[in-house]
Amino acid sequence: MYDAIVVGARVAGAPTAMLLARKGHRVLLLDRDTFPSDIMSTHFLTQPGVAQLNRWGLLDQVAATGCPPISRLRNAFGPIVLDGTPLPLDGAGVSYCPRRTVLDDILVRAAVTAGAELREGFAVDEVLFEGAAVSGIGGRDRASGAPAHETAGIVIGADGLHSRVAAAVQPAEYNVRPGTTCGYYSYWSGIPDEGAAIIFGAERYVFRFPTNDGLTCLAMQLPKDAFTTFREDIEGNFMRGMRETAPELAAQAAAGHREERFIGASNLPNFYRKPFGPGWALVGDAGYHKDPVTGQGITDAFRDAELLAEAIDAGFAGRQPLEQALAGYEQQRNAATAAIYETTCQLASFAPPQPEQLMLLAAVSSSQEDTNRFFGVLSGSVSGEEFFGPENIGRMIARAQGAGGPHLLVS
Repeated sequence: MYDAIVVGARVAGAPTAMLLARKGHRVLLLDRDTFPSDIMSTHFLTQPGVAQLNRWGLLDQVAATGCPPISRLRNAFGPIVLDGTPLPLDGAGVSYCPRRTVLDDILVRAAVTAGAELREGFAVDEVLFEGAAVSGIGGRDRASGAPAHETAGIVIGADGLHSRVAAAVQPAEYNVRPGTTCGYYSYWSGIPDEGAAIIFGAERYVFRFPTNDGLTCLAMQLPKDAFTTFREDIEGNFMRGMRETAPELAAQAAAGHREERFIGASNLPNFYRKPFGPGWALVGDAGYHKDPVTGQGITDAFRDAELLAEAIDAGFAGRQPLEQALAGYEQQRNAATAAIYETTCQLASFAPPQPEQLMLLAAVSSSQEDTNRFFGVLSGSVSGEEFFGPENIGRMIARAQGAGGPHLLVS
């Protein structure tokens, strides 16, 4: 019998298994895939995620893969352009956008080094119950078909949006918002590294960021109802949208070379799930999912892996009743994500900015210090409550108006 079985060995499951194993627990880590392997991803690791990698002793390994550090961020809202560097957090002053072939493999190997038992290429077919409580899993080796049943004190679903563990335990969902976007991305060579950028258009958003092997990922998000038409001519529609929304970037893409196929998705719901119950817990996209427009998924997974591992250890070690510790995990997760969840859902709606929002963005753009602090809010190194507080907003607008600034936008 294991202390914990973790189903899913990517950015939520591998760190959870690693941290539990480092605390001395016997952990079985399972995944359908073998590693290294790719998966659809936002790629982005904001400062809190980078700081966690550093704390876990893994940041140097990510940097050694040649993934370029990102110190410059650029957001364009029509004529308003924000260009700056987020404030650092816990010594992390840069972001990274690693390929998942690289990042996930590093995390999985770190879990194994910590003492977790890894079974790659293993399909979980059922979640086992003893009465109302989860007691283990049943599955098979995908190559040989050999079946296996394993039991544990807790089964952790880190198996993504379509979690088999979540489907079995049927957790309550709350604060649910329908998915409103679809998107495609691919990788280009020959595009200069100018940091990460988001260009917000009326009917589409365009993203650019450097990643491994000298490649640049270009991505596009659109309203969900455009998906069927868009995929009839993915490349043609992608490049046409680039020329209309980000003509300079479109010219760079045309001069470069697309190296891989397009990857797309249209099922991008927004929800919270109750992440624990008798004998089970959820982490990462299995327990909390939001639209990828703000690129927070990997950082969220890292944070929640740390919170969950600490809660399970507290329960198993007797420092706190397990149910109470897991309830604390849910409360901390929800508190950490409430503000960015609302921002994400708003951006994903493609609702045009209100005049007061444009006024605020223009005020921010007129000060490099405020621009850097704004990017810190988006990256998680600056308190959003403080930055968007009435006193600070009043200060920024008054300063910009004194320079003949954003009042012109709402005249």
